[in-house]
Amino acid sequence: MTADKFDKTKWDALLARVGAGLMVRTDSRTVQEGDVFVAISGPLRDGAEFVPQALEKGASCIVCASETETGKADLIVHPDPREALGELATAYFKTSENKVRLVGITGTNGKTTVSYLIERLLTSAGKKVGVIGTVSYRWPGFEQEAPLTTPGCWQLHELLAQMNQSGVDVAVMEVSSHALDQKRVAGLNFDAAVITNVTQDHLDYHGDMETYFKAKCLLFNHYPSALKRGIINFDDPYGRRLLECYGPAIGFGLDKACATGSDSLCGEMLSCTGSGMHLRMTRGDEQWEIESDLIGRHNGSNLLAAQAVGLHLGLTPAQMNVFAEFHGVPGRLERVRNDQGLNIFVDYAHTPDALENVLRTLEDLNFKRIITVFGCGGDRDRTKRPLMAKAACRYSDVAVLTSDNPRTEDPLFILDEVRAGIEGCDKVLEDADRAAAIRMAVAEMTAEDVLLVAGKGHETYQIIGTEKRHFSDAEEIGKAIKEIYG
Repeated sequence: MTADKFDKTKWDALLARVGAGLMVRTDSRTVQEGDVFVAISGPLRDGAEFVPQALEKGASCIVCASETETGKADLIVHPDPREALGELATAYFKTSENKVRLVGITGTNGKTTVSYLIERLLTSAGKKVGVIGTVSYRWPGFEQEAPLTTPGCWQLHELLAQMNQSGVDVAVMEVSSHALDQKRVAGLNFDAAVITNVTQDHLDYHGDMETYFKAKCLLFNHYPSALKRGIINFDDPYGRRLLECYGPAIGFGLDKACATGSDSLCGEMLSCTGSGMHLRMTRGDEQWEIESDLIGRHNGSNLLAAQAVGLHLGLTPAQMNVFAEFHGVPGRLERVRNDQGLNIFVDYAHTPDALENVLRTLEDLNFKRIITVFGCGGDRDRTKRPLMAKAACRYSDVAVLTSDNPRTEDPLFILDEVRAGIEGCDKVLEDADRAAAIRMAVAEMTAEDVLLVAGKGHETYQIIGTEKRHFSDAEEIGKAIKEIYG
């Protein structure tokens, strides 16, 4: 019904006015006299419901998916208001004229680490780099804490425009499946699209793995650029599927089956210890080696992804060995240093696959026991709760069940569902109070053990009910050590 109502002449005229400075809003509460209001629908509310408030505030034009009463204000019926917002943002911020090259990273795990590695690699090569991701939005001279992994469409274009004005050469952006499904990246053209892996997460939103995978694929199939290259994990089953149907691409992997050739980047783990790793890369007839302080096979894969992006952007193998002094990402297998010499790490792992990867890494380091503190978020995918417990018990000697961000769910109910997967642990401890659980785990440790506190990583808050309270795993670990050891 809406497509035949779309008036392209009227739309082009609006784009020109927005390009000349007319402001666009998507929140009816923020509309000011003369603004354009784009009525975007969410999962629960029709965007058209907010048109009256926008008109009351003085909107001069309404962009909506269907016909609605707008009084004296102009109405443009657009078949997809989310795509419309991307076009309007491009017109307002002149995004299509930006000189900034854009790298998008999607995948269940590893996005943040890969973004930091690319930042390190390109900065070492003399590039000015901007990053939009889970930890922060930043470029030289600017940094702000990130409320969302991928911000809204209008803010994204604004950030990229600011980067362009600051002389940024390359913007590296984490792109979540939610953002792709909600078209927050509408209007953007990517020079490289990276996929790290696809494992179970966000099924409360996407419903099933196939829908989740297809959302990830949008980064490759829906945002074209003449120079765009896919950087795709050959070791991941979903990555191999994507490689079969998407080109041009660079497949990367540590698996021996990784096909050598000009379009593949294959890595060989020469060594991997608690002190770091030594990798050999092969691409076509070229070979080179790098060393890194990072540990674990999953970080070997992350290093390959970053190098593949570097190669696509014009770096040479000789510029790759810059990771020896890179000590990691906040909250990603981050060591909590302490006066007692205890081996304690915090990690953002909040999916079964991520938790298993981290614990497998710790298992290879020959600690006497692995103690794992973990929980599951409320109002999120319930099916992964017992799977988290199975992952924890597969590698841990002591599992400590607690809360993550319970949100509006009863923490004890969440623990009941997690407990269904507990099997094989020598010892299970439990406390829904996360601070108390951390103290319990620290008290359980000896100098020969390792403690992993998983789920929150760099986050400095806990959401209980609808309240966001200050909470830092690292701070609570410090308090626990002080309380126990004086």
